[in-house]
Amino acid sequence: MNFDELGIVVVGRNEGQRLIDCLNSLKPHTDRTVYVDSGSSDGSASAAQRAGFLVVQLDPSQAFTAARARNEGFARLIAAKPDIQFVQFIDGDCELVPTRLEVALLFPKSRNDVAVVCGRRRERYPEESIYNHLCDMEWNTPIGEALACGGDALIRVDAFREVNGFRSSLIAGEEPELCARLRERGWKVWRLDAEMTRHDAAMTRFHQWWRRAVRSGYAEAESARLHLSSGDMAREKRAVASAVVWAGLLPIIILIASLLNSAFLALAFVYVVQLVRIAVRKGATAPESWAYAAFVMIAKFAELQGIARYIWNFLLGKTARTIEYK
Repeated sequence: MNFDELGIVVVGRNEGQRLIDCLNSLKPHTDRTVYVDSGSSDGSASAAQRAGFLVVQLDPSQAFTAARARNEGFARLIAAKPDIQFVQFIDGDCELVPTRLEVALLFPKSRNDVAVVCGRRRERYPEESIYNHLCDMEWNTPIGEALACGGDALIRVDAFREVNGFRSSLIAGEEPELCARLRERGWKVWRLDAEMTRHDAAMTRFHQWWRRAVRSGYAEAESARLHLSSGDMAREKRAVASAVVWAGLLPIIILIASLLNSAFLALAFVYVVQLVRIAVRKGATAPESWAYAAFVMIAKFAELQGIARYIWNFLLGKTARTIEYK
């Protein structure tokens, strides 16, 4: 297949061997791949240069975000390959599945209304921890027309330029926000029934999972505010409302009511009911469904922490810093 119209942008920070594995999966496309490094201290940029890839090292005087890295990688790629029509973005902790690019390129060529094409991201080591396994379940989203993509996606250059790329200031959730602006202009996002990348979450400890959930809450709150007056980002708006209710309002109501009468502590049973509802929707006979449901409920409290952090930064006009979990 002719890949002259394709370019690739990889972004990473201190990914170590994960980045090496990622770049090895892209070796057939070394001459059309840009690696963007966000201040790594593990020699990632040097490793990419030795492997023959074009490297961009972000200026540390500005806040590092994946969104900013992708935008600067895109600009460098276009300068080197001005005739490309599609860009495959991929995170440095992911490996590209062989033949994935052929499958992805064929679809938008047959659908001029599609701006973004993505597939299924799978965890490389879901058996290593419950947190990795939860990620693998999270990546399993419906196929067909979608509201958003993740960090690994093929994007039409003209569409990307039309909306001026990602919002560089976003510390997370930049992909759904980009897709919302694309859909506002009539473009479609499509998820194919095909594996695209293998991801290594490398989460083995609870505090890593918690920080990741805090980051999600922060991103959902920011995206919800940016699109407050529109019908977009409905999932993020629901997520914010859910975290505020389950982790904020309900505990306060139960606490105040129980101070008046201890019998009101029974209201806490509503959490058990909600957990059961989530597990049943996921498939009550599978043990993993119950673990998933439990962590969904626990995540509400981490997300509320992220939401509060965003509101605090917004009110004070503070610049957000990336929330890293590994």
